[in-house]
Amino acid sequence: MLAGLLFATHEAEDRSGMLAATLPFAAATLIEYQARLLLACDAAQIVVVVSRLTPELIGALARIGRRGVAVDTVRSAADALAKLHPLARVVMIADGLVTTEDVVGAIARQPGDALLVVPGAQAATAFERVGGGSAWAGVARMESARIADAARLPEDYDLQSTLLHAAEQAGARHVVLRLDDLAMGHGIERRAVALEERGRAVLSASMAARPSWFERLVLRPLARMAIPWIARHGIGTEACSAGAGAAMLAGLGTVTFGFTGAGLALVLLGVLAAELAGALALFRDEPALLRTNRVAIFVAPALAILLLAHVVDGTAATTTARLLAGFALIVGGVGERAASAGGRQPWWGVAPAYLALLTIFAILGYPTVGIGLVAGYAAATLIAAVERLRKA
Repeated sequence: MLAGLLFATHEAEDRSGMLAATLPFAAATLIEYQARLLLACDAAQIVVVVSRLTPELIGALARIGRRGVAVDTVRSAADALAKLHPLARVVMIADGLVTTEDVVGAIARQPGDALLVVPGAQAATAFERVGGGSAWAGVARMESARIADAARLPEDYDLQSTLLHAAEQAGARHVVLRLDDLAMGHGIERRAVALEERGRAVLSASMAARPSWFERLVLRPLARMAIPWIARHGIGTEACSAGAGAAMLAGLGTVTFGFTGAGLALVLLGVLAAELAGALALFRDEPALLRTNRVAIFVAPALAILLLAHVVDGTAATTTARLLAGFALIVGGVGERAASAGGRQPWWGVAPAYLALLTIFAILGYPTVGIGLVAGYAAATLIAAVERLRKA
């Protein structure tokens, strides 16, 4: 059984009265992000060492508990020992540490006691020195016996440091942190401004796997700007999703009444908000909201192009726009499935990109041309995706 040991004891350096663990980070708080890294390693229990329970910490712990893991708060090694399973393998993450899933996973897979270290000459000042001219880089794997060793010492000792040295004295293996992981931002940070910037970097890295030009040029910069602000103000994913849905519905209604350019712009705004809500749900481990927003991102553009075609053909007494819209939906839907089955090229279309193109031409007064271009773009994406699958 794998258990996680987190710390929420140090004060933030630039936020009076706030714990560093509860500073905003990557759509949530730092301690929630650390818990997410542990859950990715299949941790079944998380024990949090606290100095005091603040409202922000209580809220963060409640959100971690909703992810289906047992969460306990303790104040001493004896308390932690009482909460942990006797055979638990413990992964300890330092208070204020920012790292990646790969780093935590590598330590969690170690067969015995292990410390992540960096050479002393390359260590940041926040990294505590251990033997062999090295410094602890903030992640450790230890048996529950190390907790028992710490419980025999006076309680006024710093528990994190005590556990670190107990593992060192027990002969813990030193695992050297790779230089590229250190360069990617691995480190201990207790300043709100610096953590926010690191959070933006984590968000960008999470969206790097989505290579579409629209996501790179529009969604990624928007997420870097908006999501830290959302996290800083404590706005819930439900509220963001509700706002996105309201904008989509208002936009579709506006298109129905003939104000096509303004209506499509509202739908596009709603789709972008749903993309942000989906990123929030991903980092906050809210799978139901993530699925809901992903569905809305596909459904809203489809309804928008159908309503636009209906309005345009109703005014002109033709069926051209409806035929083009139907063709665009078919090839766009099949193209999306084909693109998802293999590697996607940056120029290939995605639903928000189709909607953005349609919105531009509707505002300029050429809605039928916009529908035709979307149909052609979707067809080109489908052809390229099918050719990619044939070559695979």
